[in-house]
Amino acid sequence: MAEFERNLIRERTKAGLEAARARGRKGGRKVKLKPQQIAALKTMYESKAHTVEEVCAVFGVSKPTLYSYLKTQKIE
Repeated sequence: MAEFERNLIRERTKAGLEAARARGRKGGRKVKLKPQQIAALKTMYESKAHTVEEVCAVFGVSKPTLYSYLKTQKIE
């Protein structure tokens, strides 16, 4: 019985996410910085004139977020 309920919940969740995508909705957290800010963040980081902590403080992000933005910039 519990397995049946779990499968039912899974199917409903999947159907709801597909319906949201069809309406143009995307899941996940919104990006905190705009593309111009990400470019400035990358420039500050690569200049080595500022520490990682200073760059994070200027843009109001954590270290993992900083490195995440740098990682996505390399891919694009």
